[in-house]
Amino acid sequence: MPTGTHTDPGDPGRATHAEQPGPDGDVAPNGPVVSRPEFDRIFEAVRTWGRWDPADRGAWNRVTEEHVRRAVGHVRSGLVVPMALPWNTRPGPDNRKPALHHMTDLGDVESPEPTTHKDFLAADYHGKSVTHLDALSHIAYRGRLYDDRAAHESVDAAGARFGTVAALGPLVTTGVLLDLPAVLGVRWLEPGRAVHAKDVLAAEKALGVTIGEGDAVLLRSGQVRRRAELGPWDPDTASAGFHVDVLPLLAERGVCLLGGDGDSDVRPSPVPGVHSPVHALAVTAMGVPLLDNLDLEALAAATAEAGRYTFLLVVAPLNVPGGTGSPVNPVAVL
Repeated sequence: MPTGTHTDPGDPGRATHAEQPGPDGDVAPNGPVVSRPEFDRIFEAVRTWGRWDPADRGAWNRVTEEHVRRAVGHVRSGLVVPMALPWNTRPGPDNRKPALHHMTDLGDVESPEPTTHKDFLAADYHGKSVTHLDALSHIAYRGRLYDDRAAHESVDAAGARFGTVAALGPLVTTGVLLDLPAVLGVRWLEPGRAVHAKDVLAAEKALGVTIGEGDAVLLRSGQVRRRAELGPWDPDTASAGFHVDVLPLLAERGVCLLGGDGDSDVRPSPVPGVHSPVHALAVTAMGVPLLDNLDLEALAAATAEAGRYTFLLVVAPLNVPGGTGSPVNPVAVL
């Protein structure tokens, strides 16, 4: 795989990030623009409504006991790599609704021994700062959830009755890391840079992987590294991620899960009137849950050292009846 970097002449040790044009010389790196009628044609082409029972597990139905046994075969060194961001209680441009953490018991009023210390956690986790899983009830398109369920009949103030995170349960499967900065020889993809189907194919070739049925695909854009070095920005305005032209390829391969160090969507959206087209295609059309806001830096280092980009992936969301998702700490085992 490529190992070099494009360096800035003014700073010999630092990679440059400005010259990352869109594929085919697109003026906008998040393009090309996809019209709403064309997006709807893609939606119809990739949707899997009516395919599985139970329907609210969607593409996780693809993962059989045989898939799990094959995934365990990827474990060689036994190295365990967690992928959750730290619980973020500090407000910022990428954390408009900070998570909560405070102590409820300091162990100074209890008798007899032992004393205890207790704390409280809470989060509006469907944002940009908490690592979380999107269940199938999280995203509706044209008023419909996955499997053609009416959103207004399936989700109300009490929670979801279809496509819940509790219905998903845990997932154990093969994970595939698409480390685009490693492939391109850069430190990170600039916010707004779209990853296209041909980029995925090129990454497979460079990294020696082939995405297969029941696999979980994780996209590293280097966003966590960029934030650490340059500071936070508003990822709702600009973030690297998949262009919609990737989804037909992933549908053909039969993936069960999609995730990344962003929220999988390139932003700004290339589809006028659809702010999260990858969410709509993956969750609502294909029944593929999403993992948002992963920290893939340690995994990138571990896979590069091992020289292989597939691994055992374990995702165990909280068992929340009616939940549209869950904070989660996915774990890769190499």
